Amino acid sequence: MALNGNNIIVYMLNGSTWTAIAATKTDTIEVDGDLIEIATATESEQQWKKYTAGRKSWSITTGFLVSAVGDLRKVLTVNTRVKLRIGGRTFSSSSGLEGFAWVKSASLSAPRGSLSQGSIKFVGDGAIV
Repeated sequence: MALNGNNIIVYMLNGSTWTAIAATKTDTIEVDGDLIEIATATESEQQWKKYTAGRKSWSITTGFLVSAVGDLRKVLTVNTRVKLRIGGRTFSSSSGLEGFAWVKSASLSAPRGSLSQGSIKFVGDGAIV
């Protein structure tokens, strides 16, 4: 059965309490891996590039609806290290993800006559498990 994106929540540790990040509208989770080019031993293989796996990195971008004027202060969290959880409404470590990340960027858009929206980009600091 397909899972509705509405059921995947990004939580941030706030003191000792896990709090959903604003009124989350969209989330994008990206894991990337480096590829290291290696030399080949035989002349026939030297025409083609060959790689080995390098280190991995991850990031999360979350878009949210500004639900309170206090959400404006989220732009001040840039360069803050936070602990995140990504999972269902009832978090389970066996099916969710957890790790530390840095707030890389934050933005808010408040057009006249429309809903105010924001986005935050987190860059992983170590493994996400």
